[in-house]
Amino acid sequence: MFRRSLLSLIVPAAILLGTVPALAENRLALVIGQSAYKSVPALPNPANDASAMSQMLTDAGFAVTAASDLSQDEIRGRISDFAGQVAAKGADTVALVFYAGHGLQIDGENYLVPVDVDPKREADIPIQAVRLNDILNTLTSVPSRMRIVLLDACRNNPFPEFSKTAGHGLAIVDARVGAPGTFVSFSTSPGAEAEDGSGANSPYTTALLASAKEPGIAIEDTFKRVRLAVYKATDGRQTPWDSSSLTDDFRFIADPASATPAAAPQPAAAKRTVDEWKRELQGKPIEAANELIVVDGTDESYEAFAAVFAGTPRGLQARNWLDRHRRMVAWNDAILANTAAAYRGFLAQYPDTDLTATARKMIERLRYRPDLTPAAAVSVPATNVALAAPTCPCNAAPPQLQKADAPAKKGVGKRVDPDPPRRAGKRPPRVVVEDDVVVVRRPPPAVVYEPVGPPVGIGIGIGGGRGGYRGNDGGGYHRGGY
Repeated sequence: MFRRSLLSLIVPAAILLGTVPALAENRLALVIGQSAYKSVPALPNPANDASAMSQMLTDAGFAVTAASDLSQDEIRGRISDFAGQVAAKGADTVALVFYAGHGLQIDGENYLVPVDVDPKREADIPIQAVRLNDILNTLTSVPSRMRIVLLDACRNNPFPEFSKTAGHGLAIVDARVGAPGTFVSFSTSPGAEAEDGSGANSPYTTALLASAKEPGIAIEDTFKRVRLAVYKATDGRQTPWDSSSLTDDFRFIADPASATPAAAPQPAAAKRTVDEWKRELQGKPIEAANELIVVDGTDESYEAFAAVFAGTPRGLQARNWLDRHRRMVAWNDAILANTAAAYRGFLAQYPDTDLTATARKMIERLRYRPDLTPAAAVSVPATNVALAAPTCPCNAAPPQLQKADAPAKKGVGKRVDPDPPRRAGKRPPRVVVEDDVVVVRRPPPAVVYEPVGPPVGIGIGIGGGRGGYRGNDGGGYHRGGY
């Protein structure tokens, strides 16, 4: 009787547990919604987006900390506290940050905009806003299994007076050059602007809420669905974008039908070439073909589509996306190099874009950057070749010793430095280069005739030295000269 009663309790419990995420890690989330801006028009949806995301993440097993309408100090404080919570939970923690609100790029850096921002000039943004890289660096400073950053933050630039000098949208963030285990998603592609939406939530958050609730879907596939859903909802005006360096599998909601633990994500399949994509797209209806490339999201698929459906509205849309994406990749390369030559190269390739003013400004700033040319790049006099790259003297002929004042033997004088001007007292040593070996010949001491005393001995020393060089100490250089 007792066993039957115990079994009747265990079975329903097992069924109930199968409907919630099967968690093998701690899950922590920080959700921020910025609506009530003080110096710019308020945004209706971020507060709604944050509330809905908090509920979805709670259902997915996250311990959620929600915050709205934060100042700069409050954002920094919340991020710091959140990093402390992640550190306290341990290295098996999945840390997720969702941000809805204004975001923009200045000098190739992305910034999240607090509600108390009130810039008078573009240079005030880095002082008054919160740099995205600072948030990413804070999250990676503590051990964790995975970091997921979701940014519904590419709304239109709220400061139109800066539009002539600041690029549109956000700059690229490549998770692959940072710490492994990072996933970053933008509500639209780099260099583009997102829509706040006319409903209760933005198009991005609406799509994310629907896709993340589907059980058993890997995070990469979840955001492919988000990409397509947002594209359709905005008629192609907005296409989300993401970058990943994940090494482990993650699913918002586990599949209750699967009792086995999630496997590590499989290596990405090899990219198809443009020609392969052309063959794939040929003969397909344009909308079906368009969905394929939006889900794929590679340059090759967009280039093939733009060629196959050239002259159509979708074809022109794909071409615009491709041109902007390549421009933003080139801009990211210039920002990472941060040299005048890199910015000039960008301007040569893209002379007239929304980033032209910024590139010229960066070139001007770099005029005052100190010259850190490595010492190896400095030309070395020919007589110092042996010092810069010594060779083995094992097979060299033994040096010939001779009196400094004696006439040189035939054939040897050609390689002997001329005597320096005679001076009173000691003469400097003479340097002879024989068979790529530097031989220093010191002259004998001057003969001094004394009335009495023993004869003076004459000693000849042979030696060589390698010059030492101490370069400038390395120092940090902040991009943009700030």
